[in-house]
Amino acid sequence: MTKIGIFVGTVYGNAQMVAEKAQALLQEAGHEATVFDEGTLEEWQRYEHDCVLVVTSTTGQGDLPDTIEPLFYDIKDSLGHQPSLRYGIIALGDSNYENFSGAGKKFDALLQEQQAQRVGEMLLIDSSDVSEPESFAEPWIRSWSSLVN
Repeated sequence: MTKIGIFVGTVYGNAQMVAEKAQALLQEAGHEATVFDEGTLEEWQRYEHDCVLVVTSTTGQGDLPDTIEPLFYDIKDSLGHQPSLRYGIIALGDSNYENFSGAGKKFDALLQEQQAQRVGEMLLIDSSDVSEPESFAEPWIRSWSSLVN
């Protein structure tokens, strides 16, 4: 199956719970999935010919959490072109804020700019509607898992 790096940006732990659920479901489907809590550029580059799943919450005015912000800027500053990378994004946010799920959308825009190939649509999880984001994400993760085969 597919080798998948799951890169997490979290503040209060919800994105971490979603990432751990994704890891379990992806492994159950036969994929090799590894979670990176504070992923580095070196770890990211191990997946350049495979697949990554970015699971990130959003802070402030659509900002990246401290746990994933350094990775985002390392990718932006060091990797100009990633056409062989396939990826998915699960973005957590609160629709009561203007920049709902802004961190996930920023990651998606960066990877699109670098010509990485998004697999499926981005999943947006609204904390004002969803009390258990890991359960809410399960159907999307199962569907995405079959797309990355």
